[in-house]
Amino acid sequence: MEVLNSSIFLLGVCLLLASSTMSSAEPKTHNHEFVIQATPVKRLCKTHKSITVNGQFPGPTLEVNNGDTLVVKVTNKARYNVTIHWHGIRQMRTGWADGPEFVTQCPIRPGGSYTYRFTIQGQEGTLWWHAHSSWLRATVYGALIIHPKQGDSYPFTKPKREQTLLLGEWWDANPIDVLKQATRTGAAPNVSDAYTINGQPGDLYKCSSKDTVIVPINSGETNLLRVVNAALNQQLFFAVANHKLTIVSADASYTKPFTTTTLMLGPGQTTDVLITGDQPPSRYYMAARAYFSAQNAQFDNTTTTAILEYESAPCSNCKNGPSTKPVMPQLPAYNDTNTASAFTTSFRSPRKVEVPTDIDENLFFTIGLGLNNCPKNFPSSRCQGPNGTRFTASMNNVSFVLPNNISILQAFQQNIPGVVTSDFPANPQQQFDYTGNVSRSLWQPKSGTKGYRLNYGSRVQVVLQDTSIVTPENHPIHLHGYDFYVLAEGFGNFNAKTDTQKFNLVDPPMRNTVAVPVNGWAVIRFVADNPGAWIMHCHLDVHINWGLAMVFLVDNGVGKLQSVEPPPADLPLC
Repeated sequence: MEVLNSSIFLLGVCLLLASSTMSSAEPKTHNHEFVIQATPVKRLCKTHKSITVNGQFPGPTLEVNNGDTLVVKVTNKARYNVTIHWHGIRQMRTGWADGPEFVTQCPIRPGGSYTYRFTIQGQEGTLWWHAHSSWLRATVYGALIIHPKQGDSYPFTKPKREQTLLLGEWWDANPIDVLKQATRTGAAPNVSDAYTINGQPGDLYKCSSKDTVIVPINSGETNLLRVVNAALNQQLFFAVANHKLTIVSADASYTKPFTTTTLMLGPGQTTDVLITGDQPPSRYYMAARAYFSAQNAQFDNTTTTAILEYESAPCSNCKNGPSTKPVMPQLPAYNDTNTASAFTTSFRSPRKVEVPTDIDENLFFTIGLGLNNCPKNFPSSRCQGPNGTRFTASMNNVSFVLPNNISILQAFQQNIPGVVTSDFPANPQQQFDYTGNVSRSLWQPKSGTKGYRLNYGSRVQVVLQDTSIVTPENHPIHLHGYDFYVLAEGFGNFNAKTDTQKFNLVDPPMRNTVAVPVNGWAVIRFVADNPGAWIMHCHLDVHINWGLAMVFLVDNGVGKLQSVEPPPADLPLC
């Protein structure tokens, strides 16, 4: 009888464990509260009232599993309008939660609140969240880590530990004032005063050494670094002295592993790398500085550092601090486009993928800067761009203008006229030598709130072509609501006859932000399976303000599961 009772007891324990395992594998709902507020933040010897989330800079890291739902109530106690964008989240049918101001929602006014609700579907890796209103994302940002589903594992050896590194940009001023001044004068905004790693500039800046970020490692262990470029206006090189980095994921999509000594990330991009403690126990700088491809323009040429510290390093826990000065990595030259290109063209998907073929929409978008002539009613103080002009930017010679009294998604869903048109050009209205000596007649784009309409399920190819208007430049182009395959990139003008042969239709990488090469092009493909209004823009925020953006208007499909969900009751009003 005792044997029978023991068996029944063991069976009960097994069933209980099985049910608890099953329940732990069930998707969870994570509830968070974000309070947007002014907080004293001291950097470079000076304290600023910076806009933060919950008084933290950078903001809180959110950790979820693939399949989980996030519910984040954002309360605005700052003096500026704000929205939060969940960068890289697909937002399937939940465009109201995407966040770009006046695109998918009106801003959260001071004193107001809004709850973002969305489910992570089929995504794993490192993403991030940030303000998508004015230049608030200079300080309002944080990591969004998506772990595999409960019970699943990484497609690589499980790291001993994980560390997120948010690369940022710091102004020794109020970033909103920097933008306002540039908007008033028509000139380029003042460049930043420092770069940061997890909010700290590091040893090479004044008043910064004692707070330099320390990343621990043990000899022999392999760790995961989640690197995010959260800088406002600058592509960045990143390296760790004497250590190799094995890339395993980018923009929350796994990659075929490859090893390098230097990363290049455009703003918005993320890269997950494995690093092994295979060097003599010591202290090694992790450093980031600009990759700057524009010509005759100012940029922040400083270097931010953190320290990779072996726990067995001599005197790593001394009372008076470590005695050994960290080793500095060899970073590429600021304008080293060859290194940047070699890195970005190394990405592949881990296996063969289903690339959209039989293209329905074959689009060609020029991207670049421009100069507006000084309006007759403006004093010269408001036209301080080159030769008395004002800077602008465009796609296909249309400089994007946001509405200011309703969101584009509301207007699109509710058929409200006069807000957005669907006549964004599929091709440049005038063909020209895009990377050559461009006629001055093409330097002044037209302004407008123009979208390009896509049928649900259409297969889309976009050629993104940089131009040499004002200056050629590497542009990190981000598409909201979608991941896409990057089929190829190259330099010069895209040639459909010859460059199509270079397309990788087997294992192209999947991204949400593509670094379009300076004086070059990139080709992306995606299936329009997510209805809504989705902005595509340069992730250099200075260029968004100048109009380097457009919006895809994706129609609903058939039935509820192919249609945008109804707007939430607390959607902010304009």
